[in-house]
Amino acid sequence: HSSQFLQETYHVPAAKIDFIPHGVPDLPFVDPNFYKAGVGAEGKQVILTFGLLSPNKGVETVIRAMPRILERFDNVVYIVAGATHPHIRRREGDRYRESLQALARELGVEDKVIFHNRFVSSSELVEFLGSADIYITPYRTEAQVVSGTLAYALSAGKAIISTPYWHACELLAEGRGVLVPFNDPQAIATSAIELLEDDASRSAMRKRAYQFAREMTWKDVARRYRDAFTHAHADRTRAPRPAFSAEGVAPAFDRLPAIKLDHLLRMTDGTGMFQHALFSVPNLAEGYTADDNARALIVTVMLEQSQALPSFDTGPLAAKYLGFLHHAFNPETGRFRNFLSHQRAWLDEGSEDCHGRCLWALGTLLGRSRDGGLRGAAGHLFERALPAVRALKSPRAWAFALLGIQEYLEGFPGDRDAMQASNELSQRLFHRYKDARSGDWHWFEDSVAYANARLPQAMLTVTALPGDGLPVAAALESLEWLVKVQQPEPQGHFVPIGSNGFYPKSGRRARFDQQPIEAGAMVSACLQALRVTGDPRWRAQAWSAFNWFLGDNDLRVPLYDASTGGCRDGLHPERANENQGAESTLSYLMAVLELHMQGQADKKQSNFAEADRLDAARSAPAHGRRNIHEVTR
Repeated sequence: HSSQFLQETYHVPAAKIDFIPHGVPDLPFVDPNFYKAGVGAEGKQVILTFGLLSPNKGVETVIRAMPRILERFDNVVYIVAGATHPHIRRREGDRYRESLQALARELGVEDKVIFHNRFVSSSELVEFLGSADIYITPYRTEAQVVSGTLAYALSAGKAIISTPYWHACELLAEGRGVLVPFNDPQAIATSAIELLEDDASRSAMRKRAYQFAREMTWKDVARRYRDAFTHAHADRTRAPRPAFSAEGVAPAFDRLPAIKLDHLLRMTDGTGMFQHALFSVPNLAEGYTADDNARALIVTVMLEQSQALPSFDTGPLAAKYLGFLHHAFNPETGRFRNFLSHQRAWLDEGSEDCHGRCLWALGTLLGRSRDGGLRGAAGHLFERALPAVRALKSPRAWAFALLGIQEYLEGFPGDRDAMQASNELSQRLFHRYKDARSGDWHWFEDSVAYANARLPQAMLTVTALPGDGLPVAAALESLEWLVKVQQPEPQGHFVPIGSNGFYPKSGRRARFDQQPIEAGAMVSACLQALRVTGDPRWRAQAWSAFNWFLGDNDLRVPLYDASTGGCRDGLHPERANENQGAESTLSYLMAVLELHMQGQADKKQSNFAEADRLDAARSAPAHGRRNIHEVTR
């Protein structure tokens, strides 16, 4: 009935409805005589009604049936177990119970009707149910889609008489109980006498009820709830829909939020930047990573270069993050360690990706910073860490290292060791792409995983120099393919590959959990493609990825927190992850600074073009020269 009402009255699609029965305890099937002594009914035949007492329960109908029942079976008692409903008690006190007791006295059955005026415990309920030969729900109207007391009686394997309200019609069908008309004491008396007279019929009814209720026990009901939630979660993952409405969620392509460093500073102590946060509070227990301090160093260099916050001195922060990388470097292995506990103990020997990121940060500082002291310290460390790149086997580590080496070569173009490492790693990345590419799969590996856009970005950074055009074409092809993969609907918003399964070549693309690192990487890669090709559509793609941070995403919720300057850790199918960790916040800051600097470059280029037009207008022959105001207009 509930399912029918949802569909017919509220127009809910049937596919969105899971039917789960009212749960019941897994009670034993026992002879009622086993429990009768415990409820003071030893040697009696027991008719039972239990539950919170209120006028709509129709108990008076059973009391009126008792004289006729007692004419045939004088040892029957009718037990009414349960306190008065608290809402009724507040309005009327115990008036209804008192009227029932008065009716029993009037009919001469007062000693055969027993009221237990209290809310019974679970163990008492088992005893009351167990003692019943017949259970009755004499409700007065049909409009009841569920009755917990009826479900419990069914689970105990009781012979049941009920009026035909909606739930009773469903549960007692196919001989699992007897239905009688509403407000009909004679029908109740007739059915009770027939059941008490026919032990075989009553026993068969009990067994049918008990067997049916086995699929309603709490264990099975819990399993069905779990399956319903799993199914709903899977549906939301495959076809997400906005759960909330973000303020200012309309995508913009020319307006950047003000750059705010509050959370970056909160996440940084005397050692470096913490790895994780609990909401916006540093999670000290998780310690630090060289990965995050390398990203933080890149952010400080970008801040210095962009002058986005001209009054902010980036030097102390940059020195702190660079100092962490110096401490992370292990001279015995020539590699960077990664995880450092809050007690300042190293927990690992690092990873290939970590080594690549650290080189990326060092190269960026050396190629862009004007701070001589920082560059001196970074140059020494870069030289010591560079030889290890040739042993790296991870394509992402190659890409991170390439980004750093190319940044370094911008400032030191004649360094043969760096040039040789760049050539070797770029060729590896190009050949990895050629080997993995097939059909409609234009990628470097058999799985699209994390920090994905950094791979084509690195190839575009290296191959932006004069030389063979094939790597450029391959990088653009892979980036174009990644854009299509991460924008599933035409003209839709950016949807990064989810970290909950990624995107295997022969499998399904994971939609969630979406990570800020993907959006940040896509911004950088598209802006690099813009610089290489001059094609303005890459600018639009970069903004599309950036707007993901601001709420142009599957759930229409912002990941960037303008109140703290931090970035939430990801997008789940139903909500944002409210923790604002280092990777997420730094991914956002790198993206917003990239767009800020690209805007500066675009403005500068526009000013140059305007100056060229004015120069051309001034130098044109007098007879062919238009008014200078017309030209500028």
